[in-house]
Amino acid sequence: MSTPAAIHPAQAAERLPRYTIVDVRTPGEYAAGHIPGAHNVPLGHLHAALPALEAAAARGELLMVCASGNRSATACEQLAAADVPATTLTGGTTAWAGQGHPVQRDETAKAAWPMERQVRLAAGALVMAGLALGTRYRPARWLSAAIGGGLVFSAATNTCGMAALLAKLPHNQPRTTDLNATLETLGQ
Repeated sequence: MSTPAAIHPAQAAERLPRYTIVDVRTPGEYAAGHIPGAHNVPLGHLHAALPALEAAAARGELLMVCASGNRSATACEQLAAADVPATTLTGGTTAWAGQGHPVQRDETAKAAWPMERQVRLAAGALVMAGLALGTRYRPARWLSAAIGGGLVFSAATNTCGMAALLAKLPHNQPRTTDLNATLETLGQ
């Protein structure tokens, strides 16, 4: 499988009208700030969205976006496996906003923390719990070791099992009607 096509924020801004923008972050992250006109299809729902994304790709180019570019690159790889061409935004919305491009926010929705921040909180809390419990019950220290090992594995493989688990929490899940409306819009 080839490396997905990537584009930098400045280039994407110039070509923005050509793209159907698909933000693969969780709904909470999307509500906190996204590229104007982006459609939210969380990475975990990409397979279900495949027919709508195929239809959108047939009409024009797909630009996949996330916070940093990692999840959108994964989305591009999954789409490439289904013969759907897509481009990933290098640096994601973080780089996009950092270069001064507009970001749209849902002011009515309670924004969830970005997934990377959720992972740092969960990992840190588990390490601290393992260390604290380890003062009374020595085997509890293995929890801290397991989390540390998981973080090393995550960095080495560019995957994150903890993020996959956290994405399943209710505040990170799309409301079914929102996802269905998005898929209907993309499929038109």
